[in-house]
Amino acid sequence: MKTKSAKANASQPTAPIEEHSTDTQENPKIRITKLSKGIPAELVDKAAILFGSKGYDKTSMRDIAGAFGILHGSLYHHIGSKEELFITVYATGVEQFMKCVQSAIAPLTDPWERLEAACVAHLEALLTGDSPAATVLADWSTNYSDSMRTALIEERDRYEKLFVELTDAVDLPVGTRRRYFRLGLLGALNGTLSWYQPGGDSPATVARQLFSLFRRSG
Repeated sequence: MKTKSAKANASQPTAPIEEHSTDTQENPKIRITKLSKGIPAELVDKAAILFGSKGYDKTSMRDIAGAFGILHGSLYHHIGSKEELFITVYATGVEQFMKCVQSAIAPLTDPWERLEAACVAHLEALLTGDSPAATVLADWSTNYSDSMRTALIEERDRYEKLFVELTDAVDLPVGTRRRYFRLGLLGALNGTLSWYQPGGDSPATVARQLFSLFRRSG
């Protein structure tokens, strides 16, 4: 599990390091659907830890190769660029989050209960799970290329589609903008990365408390 300090450090903007241009090998046509094929799961896990603790810009390909136990040049037998690996880490985490939420809401039928269960599953995965997405969620670097940013947004939107369906199903007061309701709820949940400390309320308790605020306003 990553510590709060590690996540907080990852969220801080950092200047590109000298190796940045050779590590990224920008590809204007990154394809998410094929990224995970042939990339060892252990490599994704090691990269997730480094990206989460050091941030995207300060993590070099040499760092990743060292953590994986291979030479720098050998890393390119598994991946084409640092961008590709980062997006794979994020996409892998998004998939884990989706499975957690879908499993939590599957036995429920009441729209509000389903939304609450989704919030609990989301926050438990974010704060207690060793999820690749959790390690990089806060690292929205200004140094991402346009193609990389587009790929990450596509993955984020794929996950948020679940919450679109869930929030569309609940009854809200007339005039309430569902998009703002959804974004506000997700923002409150994701914002816990900056202040949550293990040892206090559980992620499930925090999720239910935050959810109750939005249900009262809804």
